[in-house]
Amino acid sequence: MREAFIAGNWKMNMTPAKGAEFATALVKELADCKSKVLVAPPFVTIPAVSQALKGSNILLGAQNMADHLSGAFTGEVSAEMLKEVGVSVVILGHSERRALYGETDAIVNAKIRLALSQDLDVIFCVGETLAEREAGILKDILYRQVTEGLKGVDALQMSRITVAYEPVWAIGTGKTATPDDANEAHAYIRAVVGSMYTKGVAESLIIQYGGSVKPSNVKDLMAMEHVDGALVGGASLTVDQFVPIAKFN
Repeated sequence: MREAFIAGNWKMNMTPAKGAEFATALVKELADCKSKVLVAPPFVTIPAVSQALKGSNILLGAQNMADHLSGAFTGEVSAEMLKEVGVSVVILGHSERRALYGETDAIVNAKIRLALSQDLDVIFCVGETLAEREAGILKDILYRQVTEGLKGVDALQMSRITVAYEPVWAIGTGKTATPDDANEAHAYIRAVVGSMYTKGVAESLIIQYGGSVKPSNVKDLMAMEHVDGALVGGASLTVDQFVPIAKFN
């Protein structure tokens, strides 16, 4: 049985002081949580949150990572830097990185392979825009993103990959894919991974849903056969919202 994995992506929110205070509250509230839980603060907030999370059951993630180990890449943050401040998981291929900063499938793939080589786990984001869904090419988009993003990743490394399906039209809009919509997309992603690797790899793959997840809809989403967790945006920024999501079960 796949373990439920709830991740909070804080995006560009939470200063170091506020992040540490919030993380301290989460440590207390989620001490008995049955789910695997992660928070991903902004880069400058990571060290303070890392200290607050020490000894807890909450994993520390990063929202992005450079596709080089070091060098003349102004403004970038490397895997080594992230690891030294306690990060164990990195979110890659988020729709905002693709749409706002021009990250291609090839860039996402390079980052995934580099993260894995540096002993970091990965949350690999895929998903379609509203125009792509309405054009009937959802599966084409997901097939391309999954196969291109996982190029060069071997079957053993897949145990370190979590896929997050995030319909772009549902992120921060208040709109949510129905549980059946999410389950159908997740089942297709699982089938694509099965065709690339083995049925066993596909069946063990954790696939999160991301897109306006909140306490009121998390149980219905998590009841779906192929929905194994959630990548939470706005609702990950308050105790009142995030704790009930993490404790959905």
